[in-house]
Amino acid sequence: MLKITNAEFITSAASASQFIKSDKPIIAVCGKSNVGKSSFINMLANRKKLAKVSKEPGRTRLVNYFDFGEFILADLPGYGYARVSREEKLKWAKLLDGFFADKENASHVLALADIRHLPTADDRQMIEYLYYNLLPFTVIATKADKVSKAQAAKGVREIAATYKCGADNVIATSAETRQGLDKVLEVLQSVIERGKEDA
Repeated sequence: MLKITNAEFITSAASASQFIKSDKPIIAVCGKSNVGKSSFINMLANRKKLAKVSKEPGRTRLVNYFDFGEFILADLPGYGYARVSREEKLKWAKLLDGFFADKENASHVLALADIRHLPTADDRQMIEYLYYNLLPFTVIATKADKVSKAQAAKGVREIAATYKCGADNVIATSAETRQGLDKVLEVLQSVIERGKEDA
């Protein structure tokens, strides 16, 4: 099992020219504002404050890179936040477009969705992007501790149906209880091994 012992912040990128290229696999994390991206990253890193958790959605406006040892994690700006100017939204869209257009920017994507709600139009568009650019992804259904086991199972099924993927490609997680962490680490391990085979 993959062990993450020392994750560190590397840098932030505001444009495509600043995107990192690496021999290690780059795992991108995306999701709408307030889906729990920072909490998820901190759970992965086993650190409380590696990624800044903000009460106010829409704080991540850059691609933030972290070194996780065997892979690089790219934290993408949250999308779909209403209280942001149209100009700002277009800037984010351009940044995400540029990121996903080049396969070297990510070898796998962890797409976060709130287990309590059906995916939004922005969520669906994000997944369509990934299908279109032939990028392998795993769906992370966050905040599983906020619902019962039966509701969590239903949430996973509904997200899978909306995204037209198998329910086994959706992992229910909770940053509070660390539920689902082992499954996420298994996915990351297989991405790392694939990267070594392709090298």
